[in-house]
Amino acid sequence: MSIPYLAQREDQQQLEWIGGSVFSVLLDSEATGGQLTVGRFDVSKGEAPPFHMYTNEDEVFLLLSGSALVWAGEDDELREGGIVFLPRRIPHGYRITSEKADLLLISTPGGLEKMFRHAGRDLREPRPQDFEISERLLAEAAELSGNVVLGPPR
Repeated sequence: MSIPYLAQREDQQQLEWIGGSVFSVLLDSEATGGQLTVGRFDVSKGEAPPFHMYTNEDEVFLLLSGSALVWAGEDDELREGGIVFLPRRIPHGYRITSEKADLLLISTPGGLEKMFRHAGRDLREPRPQDFEISERLLAEAAELSGNVVLGPPR
């Protein structure tokens, strides 16, 4: 059973992610009784995750600011204020085309944050000199959440 949960900005975990982007865990599966994960990306031009597929989660991206190319069957441009629904088991990826972008991510059921926490670096901790999210670590993190890295970024 879920109970109401309120998290202030200072309560939200921030993780260094691919290409120096930052993923903020706004609500995790623990806070939502496993029902969903909500996160926010602060990304720069050119940021692109590997082409991938979620096997357990449906995902929604809302582009709060910026622009991106999205690949989910067809190539489409996502402009500021645009939203995309990515059902589970649909291969997809994106590339940021604006100088900066702000993306809201919602996935259901919850649990996707495990992937980000496994490979990402908590910004509250000192940054190791050799920190990087290698292909091996990313694949390992994806597998923990039942997800699959299908290929390089597009």
